[in-house]
Amino acid sequence: MPDCDARGKGVGKKALSGCGHAPILGYGARNEAFGGQGANMAGLGIGMALVAVGVGCALPLVTRSAVRRAERIAPPQGQYRDVPGGRLHYTDQGSGPALVLIHGLGGNLRNFAPELVARLAQRHRVIAVDRPGAGYSTAAGAIPDLHGQAAMIAALVDALDTGPVTLVGHSLGGALSLAFVQARPDLVSALALIAPLTQPITAVPAQFRTLMIRSALLRRVFAWLVIGPAGLLAGRARALPAFAPDAVPASFEGTGGGALLFRPDTFDAASQDAQSVPDVMPALVAGYGAIARPVHVLFGTGDQILPPDLHGRAFVDQVAGARCTLMDGGHMLPFVHPQQTAQWIAGVIAQTAS
Repeated sequence: MPDCDARGKGVGKKALSGCGHAPILGYGARNEAFGGQGANMAGLGIGMALVAVGVGCALPLVTRSAVRRAERIAPPQGQYRDVPGGRLHYTDQGSGPALVLIHGLGGNLRNFAPELVARLAQRHRVIAVDRPGAGYSTAAGAIPDLHGQAAMIAALVDALDTGPVTLVGHSLGGALSLAFVQARPDLVSALALIAPLTQPITAVPAQFRTLMIRSALLRRVFAWLVIGPAGLLAGRARALPAFAPDAVPASFEGTGGGALLFRPDTFDAASQDAQSVPDVMPALVAGYGAIARPVHVLFGTGDQILPPDLHGRAFVDQVAGARCTLMDGGHMLPFVHPQQTAQWIAGVIAQTAS
């Protein structure tokens, strides 16, 4: 794998991490009555209103069915632990030096492919966790920002008595890992960051604008009437921005937990995550110079979500001794390229131990 100084081609210019989301769907209606056509237009308007009411009543049923299906094909597969601020769902496999796998925006612990976890668990204790509000983890009240989520996962690490761990953060999970090490360096032996969000966000890309709905009520309405039904279509997609230039594996919907993204609660949590990130990143970046743990970064040269030059190459210049590696692929390396990613993680651990 080349160093990040060897710049990849086809790198996107988007600046927010996570899985693909449904685009904004706008609806508009214009009803003008004039001359002798007024009554006809009024009747048409009443008919359209009745249709709209019928559709509005049907869509929540579609969403409820989609949620049941998602939780059937991607059910909980781990344990639960109550920590201050909520309840975390996690898996715990293998033995040896511990790793904690932290997923990205809108994702869940299944985003780390079974092959990756199985390979690492041959020599390590591998703990994968659903972030608060994601997968099957919950938060007491509003979804905490990255610092609050880091505190919750640190409480889990404390409770599991792992000793210092290697934090493996993907995408937004990379930013969370950086918040974790700044707050609790005593619990961290090294950071292995995969396509991490590391720099402040200056603009929200179009595919993420649906996450920026400020009103909690409007978010819930949008999630139930649009996101849930859209998930039934997205689940069959074989091309999504989060994966490009790689194809979406057929197993992602179930094995990778992709179906869970389109549950209303998941959308709402991801929305809260996305809206809190811009306020958190400047202070996070200001602390990079004080990080005193080995930091390694892996990026796909074709990542269309986070530009490797900015979030990889520029980042390692901000952290003493940090290193960046490039490989072929897009943003979802832990699921699409599990063996290569696992090999890289194992290499990070070996370098830390030597």
